Amino acid sequence: MSAGLVGYSSSEEEQEQEEKGGSRSGGAQGLPGASAGRPRLPAPAGLPGDLDPEEAVSDDSSRHGGRVRGFPHERGNWATHVYLPYIAQEEFLELLELLMSRARTYVPSLVAMEEFHLSLSQCVVLRYHWIEPFVRSLRERLAAFHRFFCVADQVKVYTNQNKTRTFIGLEVSAGHFHLLELVSEVDGVLEEFDLPTFYKDPSFHISLAWCVGDLSGRLEGQCLRELQDIVDGFEESAFLLRIQWEQIRCKSGNKYFSFPLSVSAVFVASSRATSSLSCWLKKTVFVADSILAAGCAAVSTGGSRHPTVTNFAGFFLKRKK
Repeated sequence: MSAGLVGYSSSEEEQEQEEKGGSRSGGAQGLPGASAGRPRLPAPAGLPGDLDPEEAVSDDSSRHGGRVRGFPHERGNWATHVYLPYIAQEEFLELLELLMSRARTYVPSLVAMEEFHLSLSQCVVLRYHWIEPFVRSLRERLAAFHRFFCVADQVKVYTNQNKTRTFIGLEVSAGHFHLLELVSEVDGVLEEFDLPTFYKDPSFHISLAWCVGDLSGRLEGQCLRELQDIVDGFEESAFLLRIQWEQIRCKSGNKYFSFPLSVSAVFVASSRATSSLSCWLKKTVFVADSILAAGCAAVSTGGSRHPTVTNFAGFFLKRKK
């Protein structure tokens, strides 16, 4: 299914946050309560978080894989992003490798993400002295939330807002309610500091890969269908892509702040049920594979007289031919 083009932040944009900066009027970028008619005193030099005067900021995109800064740098501004971190399991990385191998036949310049997350905010700009109250407000608003699950199993193509980069992501197909509740609280904090809130109709997703430029036309259509087939056919994808969210993070410049989600009785019961079902399926598959292997060996050597084993293994061998 072809996806519309939307502008979302990504893991790569998060990695650039120390290099990004920008200015915007009002709220978090100025001192509250300053009247329009009274001249504002200059900010003292050498505040923590300010760059040294001799430290130059390079806008050479060739140093960053061709990525272009989303807003101009300004001394003392800290790029800030709120998100749910995802720690990739080995099976997830195996799936990613399969997807990358197929997608690169359409766009060879695709680069796989090294870290994964689901965004709850845009990448916004805070002055250094507003980071602490911003984080404190986030902690207060998010304290009541519990751990939860969502399913991210739909492959979609995205571009950032200025169409300088294209992304492949796994869109959430179940669990929107919890995510929208979290976004509502994060938006409340952003509004307190006069910062842009999240998108009105968000497509929650985990970015998997990116490339420079708007190459969505190459990735949509046939490529997208093939990638979805890989996800749907991947062993245990139903369990692998049912993700447990256990914490929220805020990154501001090079500072990380964690907000653990509390554990509810429903979450514990659901986790145990999922784990038990996954173990049962693995054992069932193992037993079936063992029977099949024994049957095939018996038929090939003529060593089995049991009609069920002989018929089943013979049928399998014919299917393989």
